[in-house]
Amino acid sequence: MALIVLCLGSLMIVLDSTIVNVALPSMKRDLGFTQASLAWVVNGYLLTFGGFLLLGGRLGDLYGHRRLFIGGIALFTLASLACGSATSQGTLVAARVVQGFGGAVVSAVSLSLMVSLFLEPADRAKAMGVFGFVAAGGGSLGVLLGGILTDVLNWHWIFLVNVPIGIAVCIVALRLLPAERRTGAGERLDIAGAVTVTAALMLAVYAIVNGNQAGWTSLQTLGLLAAAAGLAAVFLAIESRVHSPLMPLGLFRKRNLATANIVGVLWAGAMFAWFFLSALYLQLVLGYSPLQVGLAFLPANLIMGAFSLGISAKLVMRFGIKLPLVAGLLLASVGLALFARAPVGGHFATDVLPSMLLLGFGAGIAFNPVLLAAMGDVDPHDSGLASGIVNTSFMMGGALGLAILASVAASRTSHLLAAGQGQLAALDAGYHTAFVIGTLFALLAALIAGVRLQAKPSPVREEAPRRQGEVAYAETSG
Repeated sequence: MALIVLCLGSLMIVLDSTIVNVALPSMKRDLGFTQASLAWVVNGYLLTFGGFLLLGGRLGDLYGHRRLFIGGIALFTLASLACGSATSQGTLVAARVVQGFGGAVVSAVSLSLMVSLFLEPADRAKAMGVFGFVAAGGGSLGVLLGGILTDVLNWHWIFLVNVPIGIAVCIVALRLLPAERRTGAGERLDIAGAVTVTAALMLAVYAIVNGNQAGWTSLQTLGLLAAAAGLAAVFLAIESRVHSPLMPLGLFRKRNLATANIVGVLWAGAMFAWFFLSALYLQLVLGYSPLQVGLAFLPANLIMGAFSLGISAKLVMRFGIKLPLVAGLLLASVGLALFARAPVGGHFATDVLPSMLLLGFGAGIAFNPVLLAAMGDVDPHDSGLASGIVNTSFMMGGALGLAILASVAASRTSHLLAAGQGQLAALDAGYHTAFVIGTLFALLAALIAGVRLQAKPSPVREEAPRRQGEVAYAETSG
């Protein structure tokens, strides 16, 4: 029963990461978002989620994982209510930012609670399998549920559906989840590190998203980028001196961990662009309803869900980490490249489904090896931290990649409209340009993985059940 509670809490977070994409055009129309500013509905959530994953885990160590889990669920639920009641752009984005913080805390402590609940290796492996299935199934359910709720009711209900679930999870968690002894008493939190790195990324994304309107060489854009770089330098200085750093820099001397984080940033940028831009292409260019968009994403999400149940882990155990990772990234790059040629009058069977299938296979194959690469050459007592670092790279890479590609698409569309191109043709051309860049992200990630990654299959084979559980959790976070 406690596992069900943890899975329901995880399901809320996973649903929110995919359910929003289908409703973005409806939000754009109702609240008057521009194409570039619409990215903040996604980025506002992603930046606080990624920025506070590591801090959320440290808070759990200090104040108790159950307490933080319940607090995170409560905060996420209240923010969902605010999102569902939003009638302005500012309210919606602000509530999404709070949602991201609550989601980060829940994701960071869920694995610790599960490890404390299931002590036997066999039971723990089974629990992790269920947890991973919920994570993958939640992605598929989110896309479909987002389409249904937006079509039948309106986009507000994609957030309001979290409220009764969150209330039930909080009530039941108080009865079923055990209170554990705090192990981190007396340690200091690296709040300064969390604040500086999150602020740096927010400033950078804001500069990129608004670069088209303000001008890429304007004082605003260059000033924001300079401020972001300054904050990033401050963050590195803090991490090199603080007693309990949010992100110990010494870990990046480990080759596979450093490579996995670079690959994760590029890969996440391409993947988040896929979800965001393809949903807009289907609705704004092909005229799909939100429900049709949800059904269009279903094949890819089902394939990714199947791989999360263990197929990818078996591939890693058979071939090591390098070959599946490179193969998955290459498959996904082909899927993105096919989207880069999708025409204005495209057909689902010929112009959408092949891309979705390739992206589903590519993502399903590549996710586990990235995370196993990050943890394979790290000491056991640092494995949780390594997982948190690579998850943070995924979230930040997705936010920055989405901001860059959304801005590129908007710039290309604006240029063609000014030249007299039709609305649909201009939109389609903008998406094509962004998909080409996303394809290059995925290809560069495959190249870096193929050249830099050190294949070390033995740790994966020795600790396959535990690693598979960590991968399932990391996919939930990412």
